[in-house]
Amino acid sequence: MSRARVVSPTRPDSPASALSPVLAMVITLGIALGITMGLAKPALSQESGDAAAIRGVIEQQLGAFRADDSGLAYSFASPMIQRKFGSAENFMRMVQTGYPAVYRPREVEFRELALRGNGVPVQEVLFVGQDGTARLAYYVMQRQPDGSWKINGVYLVDAAQSMT
Repeated sequence: MSRARVVSPTRPDSPASALSPVLAMVITLGIALGITMGLAKPALSQESGDAAAIRGVIEQQLGAFRADDSGLAYSFASPMIQRKFGSAENFMRMVQTGYPAVYRPREVEFRELALRGNGVPVQEVLFVGQDGTARLAYYVMQRQPDGSWKINGVYLVDAAQSMT
């Protein structure tokens, strides 16, 4: 009858003690490569200009709405949103009918940019529509593989309400 050998990581001759430094080196090398290749990016960084970039995307889309440029407005939507609507024309029609305060605002005020849920950036924007009604829009943003930001959804609520 054979006996199983118990390997102790504290013994210098054990396979586990030899593997431990190698494993640590592989993990360290992987982290270093990920950082230098840009694969390990923070979810949101004020220092790197993420807040300005996010605001810029939203402002550019609002400018495209003002110009009735459906193709440009659609280009700021995430791939998931683009798949959902299928075309720039469908997307623009949805904004015109479902989000009139966003499509043709009388006033726009950028508010808090916060990380929600799993570190997802959400930009709060106050819109006053042509009818004078104030609405809060919560822009859910998504970082793309190239590092740029796209709009992955907008939730509109009465200004008296809040998602916080």
